[in-house]
Amino acid sequence: MTTNRTRTVFLLAHTGRPAAIRSAELVVKGLLHSGLGVRVLETEARDLPLPDEVETVREATPECLDGCELLIVLGGDGTLLRGAEFARASGVPMLGVNLGSVGFLAEAERDDLDRVVDRVVSKAYEVEERMTVDVVVHQNGTIVHTDWALNEAAVQKVSAERMLEVVLEIDGRPVTGFGCDGIVCATPTGSTAYAFSAGGPVVWPEVEALLMVPISAHALFAKPLVTSPDSVLAVEILPHVPPGVLWCDGRRTVELPAGARVEVRRGAVPVRLARLHHASFTDRLVAKFALPVSGWRGAPH
Repeated sequence: MTTNRTRTVFLLAHTGRPAAIRSAELVVKGLLHSGLGVRVLETEARDLPLPDEVETVREATPECLDGCELLIVLGGDGTLLRGAEFARASGVPMLGVNLGSVGFLAEAERDDLDRVVDRVVSKAYEVEERMTVDVVVHQNGTIVHTDWALNEAAVQKVSAERMLEVVLEIDGRPVTGFGCDGIVCATPTGSTAYAFSAGGPVVWPEVEALLMVPISAHALFAKPLVTSPDSVLAVEILPHVPPGVLWCDGRRTVELPAGARVEVRRGAVPVRLARLHHASFTDRLVAKFALPVSGWRGAPH
């Protein structure tokens, strides 16, 4: 159905979680009561007890957000990354509400739903752009696959018993080669995701850079590398070795045959995130990882 309301918000939820269903009910009720229209995917609407005035769309395409001013995503990291796909393709800002464990992409927690609705209704939010990466896979000099990522593009081994043999390149020059379990090429946003688990540095979101982080490399020089945002990172799988696999944000995958070359560069299209407050990334980092800061006294006045 359609709606005559002048403002519309798209809602994306992990309906497989009871917490997401309850949260979606509260958000929808609050938005409708304040005069905003709500749009959801038809497949998700079947799992949600929604009023008749909620608009549904059949296909999950970027066009399904046409006319929406905001995309609200309820769920864990996987759902937020799914929402990022919609946000990037449509240009609509995404506001994430974390219903999972860590949720660095989220702006609010499940206890903040009333405040989220109030801030959306009053348009009391700001929009920031997060850097992405574009990914190109070459085979024998021919482009065989293109993709993108908000967090990371990870080249990984397929076989548990065989290492991946790679050579790393930055800006057209070889850096080193070794056997490893994989290579993570990440954005600052992704520095607290897969790259963090692989031993990479935490990079503040406002820093523009690209990261290259080896996973379990068998080499003396296998340190995480931080490059210019304008650099081109490349991972070449050596010929005559077992194939690898490319994962983008842990959601989209393609097989990499021996001899494949993966190039990663700054993405042409960012992801837009809605922000409700100006809390520092330092505070977010401490809260998400429950870091011990007792005893801190602060700088002298």
